[in-house]
Amino acid sequence: MENRTKQKKRAGQFFVFLLYILLGLICGCVFYPLLEQSLAEGSLLKTILLPFLFLAIFFAAVALQILLHETGHLVFGLLSGYKFCSFRIFSLLWIKEKGKLRLKRLSLAGTGGQCLMAPPEPVNGRFPVILYNFGGVLMNVLTGTVFLLLFLVFQRLPLLSAFLLLLAVTGFFFAVINGVPMRLNAVNNDGYNAFSLRKTPEAMRAFWIQTKVNELLLQGIRLKDMPDAFFVLPENTSLGNSMVAALGVLTCSRFMDAKQFREADALMERLLVVGSGIAGVHRGALGCDRLYLSIIGKSRCTQPALLLTKELKDFMKAMKHDPSVLRTNYVYALYIEKDSVKAAAFRTQFEKCAKTYPAPVEIQTERELMEFPAKVWKTQ
Repeated sequence: MENRTKQKKRAGQFFVFLLYILLGLICGCVFYPLLEQSLAEGSLLKTILLPFLFLAIFFAAVALQILLHETGHLVFGLLSGYKFCSFRIFSLLWIKEKGKLRLKRLSLAGTGGQCLMAPPEPVNGRFPVILYNFGGVLMNVLTGTVFLLLFLVFQRLPLLSAFLLLLAVTGFFFAVINGVPMRLNAVNNDGYNAFSLRKTPEAMRAFWIQTKVNELLLQGIRLKDMPDAFFVLPENTSLGNSMVAALGVLTCSRFMDAKQFREADALMERLLVVGSGIAGVHRGALGCDRLYLSIIGKSRCTQPALLLTKELKDFMKAMKHDPSVLRTNYVYALYIEKDSVKAAAFRTQFEKCAKTYPAPVEIQTERELMEFPAKVWKTQ
């Protein structure tokens, strides 16, 4: 199963690579000449600044389509009975806190944005999932079509028509890249998530719990204080489903929050050994927590350096501002490398991250885990 999972990820990455090549060809053969026509022959702008103008308009179109994609999740989620929790574009995150919208900061490798919503109560174990998951794709298709029609209307205005054409192309690009079910290196796309939900009742239940847990975290409820029934996992055969596997990762986090380290270590090993459908970002998070458990002597692996693989190093570098990564880096620097200066730098970064992190209860958990080794070894 592990080899099959890797093959699916490679296939998805290759398909995305081909789409980017196609997007580049369209931009180079169609959009760039249109932009060039809008500038006066021999002007300074045309001879020197045209490439920079091209890049600026391209990234503006991409940013706008990412915004529209996440807005699609929001709009169709609301139409399906979901409630707003958070809305992120790049590292800017708006959350609903005590009835008010507040701006925070959060980055997640492999994603340009994310709209998280609280689910409606299930009826006979089911609730609407398709519109919410495909809302971004639908919005990209709708707006791409509108921009294409506007391009046809305003062809006499080269600069405007070039921008409208690029908006249309990027809209269809994001629709395909998010709508065609794919397993990517860091995260599964919307189409794959929706496909996973249709497979088993366990997947539907797991998705509902994950979205509900996110709502409760933002309300200030810690994982260890949430209902035990949320974290009952099915047999190993169901863990091949990405949604069910994600619930397993969430259960590991709950064990960490409750300081049930032996249980956390055992479940992490189970999830990784059975070849479950864990997304790349979740697999990296498990690796980070396993490294922490090894450092504090609560893991079957007694040599932390063996767990610090190149794959985990790459993940921790990509997620270097994540609280759990900063926690593990801090403990590793302090207790394995014996470098108090390096550890202090990680602690400073952690406190900076804590000021804008959307869920203070998660910061509370991570801070306790940072302090845990000193408290334990002090009593020994």
